[in-house]
Amino acid sequence: MIIMITETFHRVLEANSLIVAFIAVGLLVWCSYFLSSRLTSGRVHGSAIAIVGGLLLAWYGGLHSGGTKGVADIPLFAGIGILGSAMFRDFAIIATAYGARLEELKKAGVVGALSVVIGVMLSFIVGAAVAYAFGYRDAVAISMIGAGAATYIVGPVTGTALGADSDVIALSVAAGLVKSVLVMVGTPLIALRTGLDNPVSAMIYGGLVGTTSGVAAGLAATDPKLVPYGAMTATFYTGVGCLLAPSILFLMVRAAL
Repeated sequence: MIIMITETFHRVLEANSLIVAFIAVGLLVWCSYFLSSRLTSGRVHGSAIAIVGGLLLAWYGGLHSGGTKGVADIPLFAGIGILGSAMFRDFAIIATAYGARLEELKKAGVVGALSVVIGVMLSFIVGAAVAYAFGYRDAVAISMIGAGAATYIVGPVTGTALGADSDVIALSVAAGLVKSVLVMVGTPLIALRTGLDNPVSAMIYGGLVGTTSGVAAGLAATDPKLVPYGAMTATFYTGVGCLLAPSILFLMVRAAL
């Protein structure tokens, strides 16, 4: 009887895999924020722990199932593949962009606007240079890693637009993840020395660094009142990166090679 109930319950969960995916991600995020609060006193943001945990689960899922889609290869968690698809990713980007107003960006003046463009260009150049130094000679791969150095959102968007291999897309996500975690941890440490204590400097900082989750978490640990300002320009940074990386910057890389 118990076995029959268990099998029925399992079949119901497999038939509603997207709901299971939402529950699984929700539990992961809740646990991550709990660990962030109890173990690090908020110094390492919950989103950073959640991202690392998701990557570890994806690795384990791929190892356990022998597939190529991480935990999505396990029938019970097939909904993770839908939840983490390009459709939901692009929807999240658009939803975030709708929350930012161009009028607010003007408060930081020309310097704030330039910080967004400079931040995207600088991150892309550094990432592309590292990719070239490690032996990459394909314009698509170099652009992908350069875009990933901007943020782990710009990387996959660029890869989808350019038709990059999944391995390179994963590498770009990893590059963006490392940057995000470093920003989360490093922002409180450099805030006092860099004058990061007012809305204008927070907007410029968000425009230069760009990773929205990293900037938001880092500023939250520094001064929660600064979070909306830094997150706003970081959101514009993501949008500008998604526009420039697969177009102008990619063409520049191809011309240079």
